Amino acid sequence: MLVRIRATFFAATVVLAACSGAPAQTVTTQPATAAYDPKTLPAGPVGEAIAYGHAIILDTPRLMKPYVRAQMSCGACHIAAGTQPRGGSFIGLYGRFPQWNKRAHRVIALQDRIAECFLYSMNGKAPAYSSKAMIAIVAYIAWLSRGVPVGAKQPQDDRYIVPLPKVAANVGDGAKIYASKCSICHQANGSGISAAGFPPLWGAHSFNGGAGMAHADRMTGFIRYNMPQNAPGSLSLSESYDVAAFVLSHARPRFAKNASVVTGALPAKYF
Repeated sequence: MLVRIRATFFAATVVLAACSGAPAQTVTTQPATAAYDPKTLPAGPVGEAIAYGHAIILDTPRLMKPYVRAQMSCGACHIAAGTQPRGGSFIGLYGRFPQWNKRAHRVIALQDRIAECFLYSMNGKAPAYSSKAMIAIVAYIAWLSRGVPVGAKQPQDDRYIVPLPKVAANVGDGAKIYASKCSICHQANGSGISAAGFPPLWGAHSFNGGAGMAHADRMTGFIRYNMPQNAPGSLSLSESYDVAAFVLSHARPRFAKNASVVTGALPAKYF
């Protein structure tokens, strides 16, 4: 069954979104591509799997409740369901796996990378690789990546990780910017507004300390190119760095690196 997602939720699934008035933009972020159109999906189970994967990205806490503890969807870090340049785009990702992973010290598959997101960004547990949900997410990413050559590198203009300024971040200045441009959506206490799709940025229901967004270079670049939501690119690099430093100065869950990841056994007839 194809799953429909309300447009209002789709527009809201962005991390560090600000709803206040904004100054003129200083950089340009390209609009999301039309990589996903439910009308073009293949008929039958494959199309249904792709649509389900798309739905999971946008409504993760509801559809993956047993596997997440953070009150945020995958779309918080992958804007427009992973189709926004410099916004955590999935386009072309399928053909870049298997790949060497420095953190794991081994070659990983795409399913491993998705599992990492559940363990770190969702502060939860990974679904089984053979599960309907995992296969659906992979199917969705594969669909977005169609037409991109296998092994193609991510375009430079699609990356948001940036070299940090040489001057140390100013947490106090970051607090002021957060209060004026971010708190209306993410609250002064960083708790977010889950019902509206604005995720918590710190605290018990946010991503844990091992997540990609817990790194200053990733969060700084993400803010620089994508936030505030109504005026992406309006903050300078140093301002983005200050906001990231302020957000990351707060407590968040610790990653349980020694926890066991266990999936259920399958009979041979499954294959």
